Amino acid sequence: MPVRTCLTTEVVMNTPWPMLGYVHVLHGEIQALRERIEVLEAKLSADSTNSNKPPSSDNPFTKGKEANKSNRKDRKKRKGFRQQALSPTQVTELYPGKCSCGCNSLTGVEPYYVHQVVELPEIKLEVTHFILHRGRCRHCGKMLKALIPPQQRTGYGPRLASIIAVMAGTQADSRRATQDFLFSVLGLPVSQGAIQKILDRVSRAIEPHYQAIGALVRSSPVNHVDETAWYCKGMLQWLWVMGNSLAAYFMIHRHRSKKAFQALIQDWQGILISDGYGVYTKWVGLRQTCLAHLIRHAKGLAERKDHEIAKCGAWTHKELQRLCHMAKAPPTAGEWNMFYARFIRLVSKYSDRPDDAGKLTRRLIDEMDHLWLFLKEAGVAPTNNHAERLLRFAVLWRKASFGTVSEKGGRFAERILSLRQTCRLREKRIFPVLVDAMTAFFAGTCPETAWIHEVKI
Repeated sequence: MPVRTCLTTEVVMNTPWPMLGYVHVLHGEIQALRERIEVLEAKLSADSTNSNKPPSSDNPFTKGKEANKSNRKDRKKRKGFRQQALSPTQVTELYPGKCSCGCNSLTGVEPYYVHQVVELPEIKLEVTHFILHRGRCRHCGKMLKALIPPQQRTGYGPRLASIIAVMAGTQADSRRATQDFLFSVLGLPVSQGAIQKILDRVSRAIEPHYQAIGALVRSSPVNHVDETAWYCKGMLQWLWVMGNSLAAYFMIHRHRSKKAFQALIQDWQGILISDGYGVYTKWVGLRQTCLAHLIRHAKGLAERKDHEIAKCGAWTHKELQRLCHMAKAPPTAGEWNMFYARFIRLVSKYSDRPDDAGKLTRRLIDEMDHLWLFLKEAGVAPTNNHAERLLRFAVLWRKASFGTVSEKGGRFAERILSLRQTCRLREKRIFPVLVDAMTAFFAGTCPETAWIHEVKI
């Protein structure tokens, strides 16, 4: 191994000055390469916990035992799901048999437990054949033909069309998987082209729901906004979401720009909750920036090898987490004054640095008016996690299907995503909504959308 020696005064005095100049230049190049290596190593170790990368991009082979332990701890905190007692369609009374002593007589007989068994009836398709007749008029000889009723012309009823929409739109199944299900479970042979035509009808049928959801979201005083990549015929587009606790409105646009953002919000002027994307930071109204993004950024700096950058990242991470926890435990006047003093000291100490620590603290200074709005306004969350959760299903759908291949496919995606996530937020079953929409579509009437404007109590 090479031995590192320090340049003492004696060594410097006895070294020719050209050599000293070369050593100085070499030292600067080495320092620059070290800084570059540190930045590249930080990018290499970036994941969803210390950067803005999505969880789906994490390497599944790099998770160790600590990650598994943390997952188990989180799992214990989650609310479990218990089987619900449904209304019975048949009741069977069971009584104890003969006692081991030989006695058949019982006293105080009462029910002590109800065992529930759920089963599907035998699935049979209802197939109706319309036999059309024709004949000639005895007076003029004109050929007259019977016509199929308008609501029966498509060949597939509202419930069947709704099942296909649930599979393809809310479960993200492919056309082939939907085709296999229809044949193997229902015994219905149908082509993938027919499935696509059914989905096109569903898209037109739920357009009133889509418009009603958009109107509701744009009338809300507080909204989360986010965007993610989407592809149409392999070309990059963007899926935008604007949502709150009652509804979620999706829109596919060709660009990720101010124009697309304006098309999403239209004339809305409420409180915006978002990340630090440049279009959002120019919002003229009230805005709450996502603390989770800043916390992950700070955690990434805390893992750097440079001591000062790591110190700044750890300090920022700690203070931002403390600020985020204030959403559940509002601080007293003394606690807030202590936090604010520490925060000002933090940004003052590192804001003049040219490295990543300085960039982070200068960003905190720029976002200072938007860091703690949630402490002043009711209904404002400290993070934009709600929007990211709304987008997660769409991201998984995009990864499995590589997006859409036509404009009408994009319209179906944004409409069914809006209806799906709104129903989930309302804890409402989407299948009856789709059946009502298809029934109204075949009848040429307006579907029931009043439930979208109902406010949960």
